[in-house]
Amino acid sequence: MLRFAAGALALLGVGASGAVLAAEGTPVPPRQSWTFSGPFGHFDATQLQRGFKVYREVCANCHSVRLLAFRNLAEEGGPHFSEAQVKALAAEYKVTDGPNDSGEMFQRPARPADRFPPPFANRQAAEAANGGAYPPDFSVLAKARTYERGFPWFVFDMFTQFQEQGVDYITALMLGYEEPAHGVEVPAGKYYNTYFPGHIISMPKPLSDGQVEYPKGPDGKPQAPETVAQYAKDVSAFMMWSAEPHLEARKQIGFRILSFLLVFAGLLYFTKKKIWSKVEGHAVSH
Repeated sequence: MLRFAAGALALLGVGASGAVLAAEGTPVPPRQSWTFSGPFGHFDATQLQRGFKVYREVCANCHSVRLLAFRNLAEEGGPHFSEAQVKALAAEYKVTDGPNDSGEMFQRPARPADRFPPPFANRQAAEAANGGAYPPDFSVLAKARTYERGFPWFVFDMFTQFQEQGVDYITALMLGYEEPAHGVEVPAGKYYNTYFPGHIISMPKPLSDGQVEYPKGPDGKPQAPETVAQYAKDVSAFMMWSAEPHLEARKQIGFRILSFLLVFAGLLYFTKKKIWSKVEGHAVSH
């Protein structure tokens, strides 16, 4: 866990702006197929459940998700856990509450309304446990990371509403661990990653095949391949949902507004034609 967390800042990318820039010699992360892409996209609840399982069993040892409450897991547009499942899940965690009648803080089982407790009490404790590195919070990381696609792609992105740079980058980063290129020296405690700017990354490979056991289907087989590629996509999708849990509602509202504006524009046009046709006819008669 220490080695994993020590390089967790790699997911933060580079630069204070938070943007992951496609530096010279660093390939652009490949486009992935996401159910939530495009103006009519939606989250796959089953994939979000798998992604949550990967986060909980692997990433949660070091990374917090401070903006996510247990009850969010049962809301529309999310993983669609039942209220009973959420209540049982929350009870497995302890949160700090208080003060009590004696003026002291105390620990109690979490409730659905509580947010996920962080793995460390404070930043100093996190840095002390991870060799000075502070593991980034996952709450909005999938929306905060991006990269430059360059011309003319950014023009097309405006029309296709491409907003998946963050999850594409995170997926590529988790799949980008390779042997260093010939002649490249990797310092001790560092690793080579194809998609990380500069290629030298502190975070060791976080996932391996068979690491997380997925729920079984009716045929007794896992509902999805238990591979690094699948883990990476599933946890990236979960991070996208945690960053924008109301994405489906936003897109539905946007579609309704655009539909209304189109109808309204048509009504204005025909109203204008009807009114001004009388004015034009009157002018011609004179």
